Amino acid sequence: MSTRTVPISILPSLGVLLLLTGCANIAATPPGTPLPQVIAQFGTPTLQCINRHGQDRVIWSRQPYGQYAWGANLDTQGRVESVVPILTDEHFQILKQGTWSAEQVRCEFGPPAEIEPVGLPSVRQLVWSYRYKQDHVWNSLMYVFMGRDGQQVTKLHPGPDPMYDQEQMAPRF
Repeated sequence: MSTRTVPISILPSLGVLLLLTGCANIAATPPGTPLPQVIAQFGTPTLQCINRHGQDRVIWSRQPYGQYAWGANLDTQGRVESVVPILTDEHFQILKQGTWSAEQVRCEFGPPAEIEPVGLPSVRQLVWSYRYKQDHVWNSLMYVFMGRDGQQVTKLHPGPDPMYDQEQMAPRF
């Protein structure tokens, strides 16, 4: 059995290469980058759709258990305009502007982590929950209420993510 050794002179180069590839940030993608180039570097989007303004849109999401997602609108040549984090307090505020259908929400934020009915039968609503870092710090869910028929946003609010509740995670003896 033979063993190979790496010459010490290339170790710094290897370290730089590992550092650069480990720190690739999809949000740093330059505007105008062709979508196939972004896909080659970061993988296939979770969702491709037509947004509420008629533009092609792509989403890379870590839902249902991750807390991050990135979205990009494409120009008519299939290049990204910009890739931005979309599961943020600031971006969720867009849902307060105008009327949002369920499909428009999915195209703007990607698939939710959970979809569940809440409330008494007479006032039951369908709620879409997105895991995210509230204020870039707190393990939270953004609850997007979709009305009784599940077709349109009626309200939204953040709350703590019970998945991270230490009491629930602790074994009981």
